[in-house]
Amino acid sequence: MLYSKLAKPVLFRMDPEDCHHLVIGGMSIAQKVPGIPSLLRTMYGVERMPELETELFGMHFPLPIGLAAGLDKNAEAVDGFSSIGFGFIEVGTVTPKAQPGNEQPRLFRLPPDDGLINRMGFNNDGTEEMRQNMRRRRVRTIPVAVNIGKNKVTPNEQAHEDYVACIRALYDEGDFFAVNISSPNTPDLRALQHGDELKLLLDAVRSEMDAQGAKRGQPAKPVLVKIAPDMTDEQLEYTVDTIHASGISGIIATNTTLGRVGLTHQHASEAGGLSGKPLKELSTRIIRRVYSQTDGQLPIIGSGGIFDAEDAYDKICAGASLVEIYTALIYKGPEVLRELNRGLLERLRRDGFRNLSEAVGSGHR
Repeated sequence: MLYSKLAKPVLFRMDPEDCHHLVIGGMSIAQKVPGIPSLLRTMYGVERMPELETELFGMHFPLPIGLAAGLDKNAEAVDGFSSIGFGFIEVGTVTPKAQPGNEQPRLFRLPPDDGLINRMGFNNDGTEEMRQNMRRRRVRTIPVAVNIGKNKVTPNEQAHEDYVACIRALYDEGDFFAVNISSPNTPDLRALQHGDELKLLLDAVRSEMDAQGAKRGQPAKPVLVKIAPDMTDEQLEYTVDTIHASGISGIIATNTTLGRVGLTHQHASEAGGLSGKPLKELSTRIIRRVYSQTDGQLPIIGSGGIFDAEDAYDKICAGASLVEIYTALIYKGPEVLRELNRGLLERLRRDGFRNLSEAVGSGHR
């Protein structure tokens, strides 16, 4: 209520990217003040719900709702976001070298559609800046994933070198990693989802993760691949088969879409990736297909269009073990996390599930 009545009307009068920087910068400063993380937990934290706790990838997730990549690009506000009810966080996308991204304006709200269009282009400060930010963390209550990408100037045939460089620089900082090959805003990036380039990339990523784990005398940390929602059925089948065969830990489904079906706002014609409610059914369909194709053997994190508990539950029943939000946080504020988690708990109890894991993929049974 505090967000929707007070903060949102002010923020939505600002330029979207200026608003983004204000929120991240403000959270970054606030989290360093003694007592602020505790205050955030009091204001927005979600109470412990044992039925929603999940063990996945050898990690404990206290809640199933995470923050998708793209909001905290440089891991500046991890302590703040860790204190408002998320079960995990993705930071990034980060590239080996800092880059400015695409020209502005590049972020657009579509309020009647509950959507966002962005063509940011992996703007970030590079791996070294992220490493320093991650090392300053004080709140370590939830898993943090590092979402990694390639620099715009790196040709696809050398893309694997950028992903490997990110892993080497940030291996000690992330609890797990997400390979972003599905953003529509870096030229030709999505081509990495197909053909020999995908196998080469995943082999290089898997080998580096194994090597980094071996150096520390530990099993390799988990690594997932984030896929696009716009593939043909044949492309999706090939991509999922290749990911599954590579030994990758799981899939994040999905990134933003290039589709524009059903939009009403004047910004609908802007180039870039669309997130929010218009992506909901498409991403859920992809989750359902991935789960079916892999017989539920490849864990899925569902992302795209989650605005209420029913949206999250649909993705879990379709096969997602965890889910992420981004656009809903912009439109509904941090209060949405209590709404989503409490709503999920109600649905589990309604349907007779003792815990979240029992509901995963239940729509196939």
